[in-house]
Amino acid sequence: MVPGPRRMGKLVVCPTPIGNLEDITERALRELAEADLIACEDTRHTGVLLERYGIAGRLVSYHDHNERARARELMRRMRAGDTVALVSDAGTPLIADPGFELVRACLAAEVPVEVLPGPCAAVTALVASALPMERFTFVGFLPRARGELTRLLGEPGVGSLVAYESPRRLVATLTLASERQRDRRAAVCRELTKIHEEVRRGTVHELAEHYREHPPRGELVLVLAPADPGSGAEHAALSAVRELVESGARPRAAAAAVARLTGVAANELYRGLTTRGSDAAGRQ
Repeated sequence: MVPGPRRMGKLVVCPTPIGNLEDITERALRELAEADLIACEDTRHTGVLLERYGIAGRLVSYHDHNERARARELMRRMRAGDTVALVSDAGTPLIADPGFELVRACLAAEVPVEVLPGPCAAVTALVASALPMERFTFVGFLPRARGELTRLLGEPGVGSLVAYESPRRLVATLTLASERQRDRRAAVCRELTKIHEEVRRGTVHELAEHYREHPPRGELVLVLAPADPGSGAEHAALSAVRELVESGARPRAAAAAVARLTGVAANELYRGLTTRGSDAAGRQ
């Protein structure tokens, strides 16, 4: 009897706890136990989790510095029929963590990809913040360039802003946000699900003052309420664009003209105008 072709393997994306080791699903534990190979950022870190649950999996490192080369190796294994479980040090892989190259390679080669639901620090922080969450934007780690950060903090129409931030930069980021809108609501979520978990809510000014006096430690998620398009120079410029459009000017032409006079980016003005218009239409 001639054996049939060996079945294709698969990739299983397994979220892991962001702190408390109890925050892992039974399904994720089963997949980790059954996988032929577990690709992880730090084999020692993942080894602690596996030891806790009595899983003796074979581990291979998969991180930012070897992602592309390791992806090719893992693809060979999956084409040969192996099941590879992908984990990060904490939370859901690909969310500000490695894994993008591997998932894209699997899809291109028609290797099945299963994504398990599970812990994610950004979503946990958003819910804990008690800030509007009908619409939100996750930006990963905030940019270092002041101009880019300023533009991001004032972006209208993106809903609440969720970002990972360094303890060393938190006060500067909050201070910059308060320069634009002093009473903007925010939440700093520190060490989520861990022993020293802290969620502090207030205005960006209040939080900047608190953490200036009490420097934070540990892993942070910063959540900012939606930027108020009605504050600062951007508001004045956007109002001018709106008046021109109401008088019959084309939106892009109006945005370009006001941008030349005020220095506010034309794209930002046009985006603010169209977003405001879409929101208004949706409420009618």
